[in-house]
Amino acid sequence: MNARTPLVFGETLVELIRARHPILLVETHEGNRVIAAAEAVATSPDLRRSRRVVMYTVSKGLHAPGQSGKPTAPDAALAEAIKAPEPTIFVFFDLHHFLGAQGRPAEPAMVRAVQDAAAAFRTGDVPHTLIIVSPGLTLPADLEKEVTVVDLPLPTAGEIEGALDEIVTANAASIVVDLSPDDHQRLIQAAQGLTLGEAENAFARAIASDRRLDASDIALVLDEKRQTIRKSGLLEFISAEGTMNDVGGLENLKKWLKKRNGSWLPEAQRWSIPAPKGVLITGIPGCGKSLTATCMATLWGLPLLRLDVGRVFSGLVGSSEQNMRGALKLAEAVSPSILWIDEIEKGFGSSGSGDSGTSQRVFGTFLTWMQEKKNPVFVIATANKIDSLPPEFLRKGRFDEIFFVDLPTKEERLHIWRIQLEKRLTASSAASGDFEITASSLGFLAEQTEGFSGAEIAEAAVSACFEAFSERRRLNEKDLSRAISNTVPLSITQAEQINAVREWASKRAVAATSTSAREDYSTSGTAATADVNSWRGGRQIDFGE
Repeated sequence: MNARTPLVFGETLVELIRARHPILLVETHEGNRVIAAAEAVATSPDLRRSRRVVMYTVSKGLHAPGQSGKPTAPDAALAEAIKAPEPTIFVFFDLHHFLGAQGRPAEPAMVRAVQDAAAAFRTGDVPHTLIIVSPGLTLPADLEKEVTVVDLPLPTAGEIEGALDEIVTANAASIVVDLSPDDHQRLIQAAQGLTLGEAENAFARAIASDRRLDASDIALVLDEKRQTIRKSGLLEFISAEGTMNDVGGLENLKKWLKKRNGSWLPEAQRWSIPAPKGVLITGIPGCGKSLTATCMATLWGLPLLRLDVGRVFSGLVGSSEQNMRGALKLAEAVSPSILWIDEIEKGFGSSGSGDSGTSQRVFGTFLTWMQEKKNPVFVIATANKIDSLPPEFLRKGRFDEIFFVDLPTKEERLHIWRIQLEKRLTASSAASGDFEITASSLGFLAEQTEGFSGAEIAEAAVSACFEAFSERRRLNEKDLSRAISNTVPLSITQAEQINAVREWASKRAVAATSTSAREDYSTSGTAATADVNSWRGGRQIDFGE
């Protein structure tokens, strides 16, 4: 088997060819890898009779790889292929343009030509196989039972390493390679998730910029990956910013995440533990769920990919399921990685309502992947209205744990206020000077913002800075008090909804806040906030130090 071609893909081709599957469809942009696999399979000892490999393109017609032919219509080329006297693997490019690609109607004559080829290849005296290579194709209903879809995974680390070694060898006389074994491995890992051509382009660009290949080129390869993920339109590569120190409170959740750091590494297998599947974080809006997701990438040192479920659904029949499969395949190719789905209830909360079952099929694809994924992709999902999610999404085994994020306690508000003020009252800030960040000042602010979410505290700090800026002076305590008094928190405007969320979490989720940080608000604060804060949701688990 060619080292540049996935072994599993080649083995699948051999099995299907031996079984006389007449037509195979490989959805990929990497036609060269398909040709390499076909050439390797054609002479495999696992086949009783060896095969020729013949390509087809609109511009060159039928021709052997590396040679040229004459332009031929695809239906005429298929008719010619049926008459071939020797066992052959036909690899057809460009056929998807005639079979309904991108929502266009399929040409009836072309559909019939494929059906004729399928009938002839299945039972003919000379064994032939047709491989259709397409970057994306929704098959016409007439061909759904005739065609077998074969998955060509993105290049493995071994394939990418082979491409890197080839480029280095070809340019050895002109470049300097300064990579430690660890840097070499990190460079290969940075390129995972790219096609082989994209990885080669990234390595070539890194070399061409300064005729060197060193650790600094890892960032360049990551930038190439970021561009590729952006072009997919489904996943967004989020740059790791901030640390867990930027998240106020949530000590239980932080400890849980820290204990699982590195659990995807091979050394974790010595403890007989699987890579963690994921975590679902629900709770009050504005209390740090999304911030935790972004800071977690820094904690674990893994790429963070955000999946926009809304983009998965498109107007073309069948393309939504294909979009979801493509996004999940890309996330696995980049593994180990973190897949973040923000406000997941908006994408999966009403599966199957009025869309001919598309949402249910997409949802089912995601659930199956969650249960069966082999590569270490940690899913972090956030939800504000978790009760709207289907029950099968919340059963044990989907996520490792469900955490509930409540309104911040007094200790957490102290932490949040410190973070917000230190961020704004820097040495270069014109607002600095009159206000000192002391234990008493932070205690006063924490008392004044009882019932506030973390986002509301951050907004109050911003509003106070605007007050100071409008008069071109330094920030003072009156600015902060005024901003606090002008803020009506969710704990008042949505008290009933918050109580409902807490009631749900009391038996179904783990509190993200540690037991020692909890407080009883039942005897302090306004009547509205006392009612909201009299009980803090989520069962308590001692995660230790």
